[in-house]
Amino acid sequence: MFVTVITKDKPDSLQLRLDNRDAHIAYLKSSECVRMAGPFLDADGKMSGSLLVLEVETMDEATTWAANDPYVKAGLFEKSRIEHWNKVIG
Repeated sequence: MFVTVITKDKPDSLQLRLDNRDAHIAYLKSSECVRMAGPFLDADGKMSGSLLVLEVETMDEATTWAANDPYVKAGLFEKSRIEHWNKVIG
């Protein structure tokens, strides 16, 4: 099944994001379940959150995957949610 991970960064946390970006990207690339990923941008074009699409067997797998993201471990996100997603086009 497909699952989205949707996050919003804490205010004034761009440097925290940048400090952990290499580890986050490495985690994405090493994960077989990641189908798409990218940052949300604020009005100034700076990264301010994330959207990821995972293909997993269970929601528990998605939750565990998200909990191990270096951004989560660094405390980057103000809020996040994981949603079951139905792929229709693409």
